[in-house]
Amino acid sequence: MHIAREIENLKKRLLALSAMVEESFERSVLALNRMDGTLARQVIGGDVVVDQTEVDIEEECLKVLALHQPVANDLRFIVSILKINNDLERIADLAVNIAERVIDLQQMERTPPPFDFVTMSAKVHDMVKKGLDSLVNLDPHLAREVISLDDEVDQMHHETYGLVIEQIKQHPDRIHGLICYLVISRYLERIADQTTNIAEDTLYLVEGKIVRHQL
Repeated sequence: MHIAREIENLKKRLLALSAMVEESFERSVLALNRMDGTLARQVIGGDVVVDQTEVDIEEECLKVLALHQPVANDLRFIVSILKINNDLERIADLAVNIAERVIDLQQMERTPPPFDFVTMSAKVHDMVKKGLDSLVNLDPHLAREVISLDDEVDQMHHETYGLVIEQIKQHPDRIHGLICYLVISRYLERIADQTTNIAEDTLYLVEGKIVRHQL
């Protein structure tokens, strides 16, 4: 098979994985909003498909590297696919982590969220959607917008830490639930980081520039 056809096939498989990962994240956030254990378990159960897809894409990339020994643009594309493939799998894992905390929270006395979870999750979802759109459309402007949004999510997570500490002082009986929410905030911040990685890899793919640590 010609390398151009194999690269096109890789692109299609990566985009299919992107759609799966975005859905997993959306469902984990919805499960938390609704405190829906059934939906949370569906997110957890669906991760096996994401994991297998990630492995299949990695093996296909390695096969192309071994058989065709690509250079220049083709090599850059394969390297980018390998990195983005891993970033997507990590986002799916973090969505599973959120779903697991939903199940934990269901088993505790009701604890109100100590931070604006709706705003933070919406901000992260916006990053995920734009990050994947930048990849699909190979849009460097959208990729840079995603990277610029990461600082906002980092600041929200930093503020969450202080809010949780204050709530623990006021309601020590809710400590377990409050810690769960703090961990969820950390998961959201990590999803934003992984999405930033995707945007940086998209810039590398389009422009051939390594922008990590520069923007």
